[in-house]
Amino acid sequence: MSYRYPESRILIFARTPLPGKVKTRLAPALGEQGAARLHARLVMRTVQMALASQLAPVELCCQPEKNHPLFIDLHRQGSDLSVQHGGDLGERMHRAMAESLKDSKSVILIGTDCPPMDAVYLETAIIKLRDTDVVLGPAEDGGYVLIGMRQPQASIYKGISWGSNRVLQQTRAALQQTAMSWTELPTLWDLDRQEDLKRFLS
Repeated sequence: MSYRYPESRILIFARTPLPGKVKTRLAPALGEQGAARLHARLVMRTVQMALASQLAPVELCCQPEKNHPLFIDLHRQGSDLSVQHGGDLGERMHRAMAESLKDSKSVILIGTDCPPMDAVYLETAIIKLRDTDVVLGPAEDGGYVLIGMRQPQASIYKGISWGSNRVLQQTRAALQQTAMSWTELPTLWDLDRQEDLKRFLS
């Protein structure tokens, strides 16, 4: 496949869509099976969007394993597959970014919970990484939906209250302690709460 930015890479973090293990905050409304189906739908949408963009190679980083039929199907469609390694989310993100940056000049990492994210957003992040060390895509809930880097930096993932509304604030503070430059993209919303589900379905 011919990519517009072959020296970049798009990493997509995704959990295996198992009932009771994903989208647990939406289970009261959807049931555990329904929440798992929604998660699978979001994973499929995100990976297919990234593949269709033809911006850069796409790697689906799976947790805890990569042998689920959904992941195998997406691999057949063109995504590379890997397994996340490390303890908390921050360590897994750092290790995936560091490994990918061995062979790429820039890497962007996203999750699968952001319905408004599109190819234009991804391309903007890649372009901004020509002039800055880090790019962040803020989320309305206080986290972030995208992080991009040109060099690995473990410190910006440490001491972060993952899953809280302080993630973005703490990440900014961590970046201020480094010599790295960073910029931020427009704020997007992600699908984690009941109110997000209503917006997604409207």
